[in-house]
Amino acid sequence: MRKLDNIIRIKNTIQRSLVAVLVLCVTACSEEDLTENPPNIVIAEQLFVDAAGFQSVLNGLYHEVRKERMGSTGADETNAGDVRFSLMVNGTDNVFGINPGPSERLTNRLGSLNNPRNGFVRRIFDWQYKAINIANTIVDRAKTTEVDWTEEEKNRIIAEARTIRAWAYRHLTYLWGDVPINLVESQGINIRTDWEREPLSEVYKVMEDDLLFAEQWLPVEPENSGRVSRAVAQHYLAELYIRMNQPELAIAKAEVVIAGPYSLITERYGINANQPGVPFMDQFYDGNVLRSQGNTEVLWAILQENGVDNPDQGRNIMRRYFVSTYRNIPGIALSAQRGGRGIGRISMTKWALDIYEPTDERNSEFAISKGYTYGESGDDDPSLAEPPATLGDFVPTVIVTESENLPPAVRDTYPHSRKWEWADSNNLNLNEQFGDQPYVRLADTYLLLAEAQFKLGRTGDAAESLNVVRRRSNASEITALDVTIDFILDERSREFLCEEQRRYCLVRNSKFLERTQLHNAVTGGVIIPRDTIFPIPQTVIDANLTREMRQNPGY
Repeated sequence: MRKLDNIIRIKNTIQRSLVAVLVLCVTACSEEDLTENPPNIVIAEQLFVDAAGFQSVLNGLYHEVRKERMGSTGADETNAGDVRFSLMVNGTDNVFGINPGPSERLTNRLGSLNNPRNGFVRRIFDWQYKAINIANTIVDRAKTTEVDWTEEEKNRIIAEARTIRAWAYRHLTYLWGDVPINLVESQGINIRTDWEREPLSEVYKVMEDDLLFAEQWLPVEPENSGRVSRAVAQHYLAELYIRMNQPELAIAKAEVVIAGPYSLITERYGINANQPGVPFMDQFYDGNVLRSQGNTEVLWAILQENGVDNPDQGRNIMRRYFVSTYRNIPGIALSAQRGGRGIGRISMTKWALDIYEPTDERNSEFAISKGYTYGESGDDDPSLAEPPATLGDFVPTVIVTESENLPPAVRDTYPHSRKWEWADSNNLNLNEQFGDQPYVRLADTYLLLAEAQFKLGRTGDAAESLNVVRRRSNASEITALDVTIDFILDERSREFLCEEQRRYCLVRNSKFLERTQLHNAVTGGVIIPRDTIFPIPQTVIDANLTREMRQNPGY
């Protein structure tokens, strides 16, 4: 009976997933408009009739991408709650749950919490297959529906969908290893109960085919930074070829991206250019994120705007998770200039904070909080301090060895990454945030290039690729003798702290277990080899009635 219930649940989930995306369609963005306005009741046969209808569903697929930085609880699974991103970054060498909620306790503590019935893990798994099904629907309908569009328009739509399908399989393979492959639209009449987990090599081939098609048909410059471009497909191909142990091909793809119309941000620009700051951080400020706003480094952005259509379409909770609980420091007020209201679920390990050189601007006060001065906000009240303070007194951040049980006074003053600071000055207690955010940056392409060069023994070239990124932030230059895979991973931490899916680059280089044990005092003491990948959700195994689906070892 339980297996039958799961079959019905999965069937209904697939149907709801497609109906939801057809009815909701998605959001407007803060650059060129992505909004479509379909009728209140829409079915596939009404929608897949013209290019605008296909674009509406594609916009819904982009909404699935944005969910990475949204909560995963609530009626629509986009509200405040467990941010999906935490599964990809917490419990690694450079991030720990400092004030953990349920999802951070999972990746902090592992052990019995990391089991096939864990609801957070299941939601992430289901989310990725929902995205795959939407992509499959777009691809299948585009190939079989008579539409008045050009071959270029059709293939561009298909290319965007296939890029996001590869994006979803990328998540699945890093988090679960071998996974089932589905490349056709799932409907109520073709529900399967005989899925088989395909080896990584087969999934990689699907991803490669999708991305090579996308490389051919995606534009060099999309209509806005929230859509994938040719460079995004090439960037993901570079990473994929490293995983496939084909570093020569990885180098070729990375070099094409680097030779394109992109460059690292090395000079101040944009909305805060006349205020104190560093070039590295300018690209994270809302108003500076898009290429149309002067950001030459962004390859793909997460676009959001407050109050556009349904606000669930354009919010995320990265600030909620990464900004500390500084407002609990006696006399220090919640303020927009301090990044708004955070609950400090996740922060940086002591090791990650200690590996910067003194001159490295990625560790400056503009990138990582260093403390709070009474009087920076007009609502500060230094008389509440213990002992009482005066205006101008400074409360420094406190760095200690990571622990889940830090005293509140230490936790409240622990540093936080300022990449996710954002506030609505009219509602400082707002849980969500609506600023645009970089998602894939050219700096990542340079560091993938260095990784591939290193794998071929080209350490001099790898050193130069690393130095391009290091120069931007005033870090000292290195030589070929300095280049090891651990140095490359250290550099990724310095550049993408609290930003990249940290687990992925560690897994890709078979360093997840070793480096987490070495550098994370919370998770390092409990992690075991099986925790390198997560268990297949029990609901998925139970629903596979006519073929036994193997579980990952140790679960």
